[in-house]
Amino acid sequence: MIDEVIDCVVSGWGPWSDCDTNCGSGSMVRSRRVVQAPAHGGRHCPSLVQRRACQEHTGCSADSDVPLRDETAMLLPGGLSVSRHSNETVDIRKNLRLRNPDDPESNSHREYCAQFEVTKVSKACHTDSDYKALREGATVCVLCETAALRRDLKWRCSGHGVPGHATRFYALVAPHCHGKWVKAAQNPDKRSDCCTNPDFIFV
Repeated sequence: MIDEVIDCVVSGWGPWSDCDTNCGSGSMVRSRRVVQAPAHGGRHCPSLVQRRACQEHTGCSADSDVPLRDETAMLLPGGLSVSRHSNETVDIRKNLRLRNPDDPESNSHREYCAQFEVTKVSKACHTDSDYKALREGATVCVLCETAALRRDLKWRCSGHGVPGHATRFYALVAPHCHGKWVKAAQNPDKRSDCCTNPDFIFV
């Protein structure tokens, strides 16, 4: 008599655990169990544990820079900045919601720019002319315009980085173009060429 081949059978996935940190990048897990063990050469059991990344900032102190380090900068080419390109009919930014259109506190005097040294960049950036400035070792200027300022972030742009720490960037109109950079210790003067002719703008 030939023994019946029995494949492994597992249960469905259980719920995800809480993030294993309360400030910064962490991980969460979920598991499942073996319902029927394999026998007589049956199919082995698949993985019983899954893990995925998570972000949690509820436990960060008020002066912590961890939330800043976890943000990703979303970029558009500098040619789309208001100061250099104000034609509404061809401006890609017309599809982006102004975050504070009626807020008297949201005005141009809050605008600023930042410099970054690119430390890692995907190959897709090299093939898109709008993002060719993003090369490893290059220094680029990014402008934070009024439209991108966020009140909930104390009037700064999302993803503006932390001096001395690598943070991520992502090209909005070239989705496979992304990488990492390190913010310079000080922001350039608003009248400098870096600010008046930025390589990119925050979104």
